[in-house]
Amino acid sequence: MHLVPAEHAHRRTIDGHRVCEAIEGVGDPAAVRAWAQRFALLSDPGRLTLLRAIRRVPGISVSDLAVAAGMNDTAVSQALRLLRVAGAVAASKDGRIVRYRLVDQTVAALLDLAADRPDAANPGTAAGPVDAAIDAPDRADC
Repeated sequence: MHLVPAEHAHRRTIDGHRVCEAIEGVGDPAAVRAWAQRFALLSDPGRLTLLRAIRRVPGISVSDLAVAAGMNDTAVSQALRLLRVAGAVAASKDGRIVRYRLVDQTVAALLDLAADRPDAANPGTAAGPVDAAIDAPDRADC
């Protein structure tokens, strides 16, 4: 049990080799915290909706994001601020228009993975939207 931290060495284990393998699997605590922060960023339905839209349409404007996500401009701007601070998205000016693109490639890969899974909307159940009002807002021209 060479990987067990000294402060836990006195604790009884059932399978010491499994404990060591589990510790190896957990990895660096800083990396675990970074992943937890990334997943927390994705855990908000509004932010996740915006990220999915930006992933699909790089360079989309704030107003267009608001329409696509079914959110008001203020909520979109607040969510985008958090996503910018976290390093997930970047903004660029196009005249007076601010456009957003995804810059965190790990977030992009997670979004792609979730989008490719037919059961992603309802993990553990048959595929299908949890809330049709959230997943399919009224789209006049689509």
